[in-house]
Amino acid sequence: MSLLEVNNLKTYFYTLRGVVRAVDGISFHIDEGMAFGLAGESGCGKSTTALSIMGLIKDPGKIVDGEIVFEGEDLLKKTKEELNQIRWKKISMIFQGAMNAFNPVHRVGDQIVEAILYHENISREEAWEKAEKLLEMVGIDPSRAKNYPHEFSGGMKQRAMIAMALSCNPKLVIADEPTTALDVIVQKQVLDLMKELQKKLKLSIMLISHDLSVIAQMCDSVAIMYAGKIVEYADAISLFKEPQHPYSKGLINSFPNILNPGKKPESIPGQPPSLINPPPGCRFHPRCPFATDKCREVEPHLVNIGNKHFVACHLIGG
Repeated sequence: MSLLEVNNLKTYFYTLRGVVRAVDGISFHIDEGMAFGLAGESGCGKSTTALSIMGLIKDPGKIVDGEIVFEGEDLLKKTKEELNQIRWKKISMIFQGAMNAFNPVHRVGDQIVEAILYHENISREEAWEKAEKLLEMVGIDPSRAKNYPHEFSGGMKQRAMIAMALSCNPKLVIADEPTTALDVIVQKQVLDLMKELQKKLKLSIMLISHDLSVIAQMCDSVAIMYAGKIVEYADAISLFKEPQHPYSKGLINSFPNILNPGKKPESIPGQPPSLINPPPGCRFHPRCPFATDKCREVEPHLVNIGNKHFVACHLIGG
């Protein structure tokens, strides 16, 4: 049994303009000790998926269907109080943009201590000692726990956010764009740290990013998400070596190829559709150069094309 199983998840936002189908029937699983990547352009539902798992969807949003099964129990059937006991203790999250994740008027150490004290029956002195050890584990001098967030660089804030995510020894860490706004050197340091901690602590990781190079470096399996749906899902090696869906190919071709520096990256024309009124059939068809009448009229579903490689495309899976 997988650590986390998401089955047919649908999360909608009920706005004055209409119903936004941000996540519209997606399924995937994460095994213990494995890293799963969720990739796609901005606005395709990746962060909403993470917030749904964490039970942090706010009005006007609502999870309207599906299951989120963690350690054999459906989180959607839990009460608010039960979810509060699971967050940080069993499932934690590294939020997008560590620059704004910390409260600017409280010391960094105090904010880590607050998370520890909520879930563990220890004294404040013991919690502070643990916070210092966590900061040291992520490469920050423990004495900096007394500093305020504005005294940390962007890379240090991100490391401190990782320390906070690990404060209660969770089994699953959800990282939403953990390297956004970081330069490439600091980005590599943060990713190397996450890989090291995953191996050392036997963590499961769900990594969300629009940057496929980050996904390729970190993940064992990958799902490509477009307009609220998963269009391709496979192990990372298979997907990056032989992408099948036109959207997956477009994303990969939009990145520079260091093995072929003379080849210019190719952009995908157009923009993701409105999720209030998505196009019929395949939601990618308005941007797909291979679209047929069937693509415009009939919605494709994920089909196993071999070796647990799933694709939702009439041109591939039928």
